[in-house]
Amino acid sequence: MSGNSFGKIFTLTTFGESHGEAIGGVIDGVPANFALDLELIQRELDRRKPGQSNLVTQRKESDQVQLLSGVFEGKTTGSPIGFIIQNENQKSTDYAHLKDAFRPSHADFTYQQKYGTRDYRGGGRSSARETASRVVAGAIAKQFLASIGIRFSTYVDQIGAIRFGKDTFFDTSFIESNAVRCPDEKTATEMANLILETRKNGDTIGGAIRCIMEGVPSGLGEPVFDKLHAELGKAMLSINAVKGFEIGSGFSSISMNGSDHNDLFNPDGSTKTNHSGGIQGGISNGMPISFRVAFKPVATIMQNQQTIDQQGNTLEIEGKGRHDACVVPRAVPIVEAMAALVILDFYLRNKSVHL
Repeated sequence: MSGNSFGKIFTLTTFGESHGEAIGGVIDGVPANFALDLELIQRELDRRKPGQSNLVTQRKESDQVQLLSGVFEGKTTGSPIGFIIQNENQKSTDYAHLKDAFRPSHADFTYQQKYGTRDYRGGGRSSARETASRVVAGAIAKQFLASIGIRFSTYVDQIGAIRFGKDTFFDTSFIESNAVRCPDEKTATEMANLILETRKNGDTIGGAIRCIMEGVPSGLGEPVFDKLHAELGKAMLSINAVKGFEIGSGFSSISMNGSDHNDLFNPDGSTKTNHSGGIQGGISNGMPISFRVAFKPVATIMQNQQTIDQQGNTLEIEGKGRHDACVVPRAVPIVEAMAALVILDFYLRNKSVHL
């Protein structure tokens, strides 16, 4: 199966299925002699893992990462970093009734059409469990980026119709103090109540995550096809359940005039506004990079639904298993991880064209 690797210089290749023995990956292109904080990597995984609050799936996975190579005496060696995360709490019997049936809005049908076979246990390779491997690589990338002054603020800014509309001047320290990961206490409570009410009804709901990266130097990004925002968009759209990506003013720019949208310069090269989202011509301009990612409602609902089997026969399936009513709170570290992979890869790529 192709399409399992990401990046040009700093690269990640992942492997494993939701109900297999383990998931894991190989990270290549890591600069040598960099001191890694292994506890920080685990903390990032803990932000993503299931069972962390009453808002998310209660599948119990410790998600303990084991580094197999590429690190010696606490520092990177420059060789590939291999790692695994054991799957500990699979309940494959929850999926036995789906052996021949296709769940609506899942990858069951498309995987069967493409490969002629599929792992029906939790979606196999198409499961969001794969994203834990991305978080490991992102945690390593974030440590390197932090050493050069790049900072991340990533948070839930919408669940259903409830939105926290600010992208500046808020208390970032509050993001991790609540299960929703929204930086506003009142809005976070409303979002949590909506998720709980949705789950009570056997349904699911979507939302959005905003990521702001400060300290990104100007000059990152390649012309034409490898524009920085294009790679960020690809990275975000590769995450399970993502249905939309916008950078800077995004779709709101449709209703603006150019005289309002243009980011006028200050004498030091910064801009008075940041409608561009920190990227112009596909290259970072030194302003904060700000983008937003939209997530659809989780496809598995605790309600009976009509579907078809592999022979095209109509049947009804029952929603079973342990699933998120809203995946968005757990996706915050995934969005951050993928953004870090993109920025570090472009930072290293830039070293080859500009000293």
